[in-house]
Amino acid sequence: MQELTFGWEEWVALPELGLPAIKAKIDTGARTSALHAHDIEVFGPASKPKVRFNVHPVAGNEDITITCSAPIIDRREVTSSNGEAELRYVISTKMDVAGQSWPIDVTLTNRAGMTSRMLLGRQALTDHITISPTEKRLQPDLSYDVYHTAAVRHRAPKRALRVAVLSREASNYSTSRLVEVGEARGHTVEVIDTTRCYMAINAMAPEVHYDGKRLPRYDAVIPRIGASVTPYGCAVIRQFETIGTYCVNGSAGILSSRDKLHAHQVLASKKIGMPTTAFAASPKDTSNLMALVGTAPLIVKLLESTQGKGVVLAETKKAAESVIDAFRGLKANFLVQDFVKEAAGEDLRCLVVDGKVVAAMKRTGAEGDFRSNLHRGGTAQVVRITKVERDTALRAARAFGLGTAGVDLLRSDSGPKVLEVNSSPGFEGIEKATGKDIVGMVYDMIEARVKPQPVRKRKA
Repeated sequence: MQELTFGWEEWVALPELGLPAIKAKIDTGARTSALHAHDIEVFGPASKPKVRFNVHPVAGNEDITITCSAPIIDRREVTSSNGEAELRYVISTKMDVAGQSWPIDVTLTNRAGMTSRMLLGRQALTDHITISPTEKRLQPDLSYDVYHTAAVRHRAPKRALRVAVLSREASNYSTSRLVEVGEARGHTVEVIDTTRCYMAINAMAPEVHYDGKRLPRYDAVIPRIGASVTPYGCAVIRQFETIGTYCVNGSAGILSSRDKLHAHQVLASKKIGMPTTAFAASPKDTSNLMALVGTAPLIVKLLESTQGKGVVLAETKKAAESVIDAFRGLKANFLVQDFVKEAAGEDLRCLVVDGKVVAAMKRTGAEGDFRSNLHRGGTAQVVRITKVERDTALRAARAFGLGTAGVDLLRSDSGPKVLEVNSSPGFEGIEKATGKDIVGMVYDMIEARVKPQPVRKRKA
């Protein structure tokens, strides 16, 4: 390496932590370097623990916070210049100065009362560095202005994340894949049973608790909320949103997409094609309700139906009246829908991730069954969709503000019709049909959303 001369203070960069500019004080009396860090939190398995922490890179300015994470390489007792001993976590990271880069060990400690955000000890001052203690900033100047540019976000490194999957079925394919793929990328992924969460709701410090303990701060939450626990599950997601955690799908989008009546009203408001649909509460309106949709055959569908359950095909007007009477007798909420004959028991499942249709498959119902759900014996094969179908799927997912969605379409003579927007789509069928790593794309979206970009406090 080319020889460098350091003064008693220098500008350095720690690119692996997402810190492109920070002033460091040179301290040859200290063995290990130290970085100002707060909200220090350990996560990950005990065999390979990681640490997550926040850094205020600009002294005296807490409006900018960078969230960092790194593997822990040691924990050691450090005695500061005032004689106080502290047990600190130690990480290893690369330091850049004047176009040169080398690894250094860094201890994490709260230096809020110190002028310098960082201290460089002997271990970081390798043989190619000479110290001139009476001078300062002999190497190229950097600027804190970089934290106010888009470059910080675009060049930010990927870091280990702590991710929660809200699911009551830890062993099913989709949840298992989310854990497997996340951990393969170096993240820590924890499966949380939604119904065992409870919440402390207050203005100053909202929290989520689980099995008697406060849950840690997660970088991201992936909801896999079952239909039977939708209201409570969305309340838990809403609590994470209040805390400021990034949620792949928000509570409002999940609630509105799960309520089939509300979902169709949302689709209609956005002028998105769907089968003609009608709803009424009074039994006196049965004939008018059916007339609004059209002639038999008709679909009668429970508002809470999932995976094809609670969906009935009424071949005749008489059959439709019988099904409606039966549902009303059970005090069930339902809607009546036009049956798209030309779809011939087939539909399209379009998987939307981060504003893109990343995969599509055609589902065909089992012989004699108009429902194409894979859970009911349907089959799936990869399919090429048209631009209109792609645009319809994207508009439908966007209408509910969902980061990940399965949009089910029917091919009709008048264009694609949206049957349903699923906020917790299964990954097994579409990954096997298309051979694509859909779950990996979900993590691409998460990693892009939670890069260590500056978080500025809003002005009061």
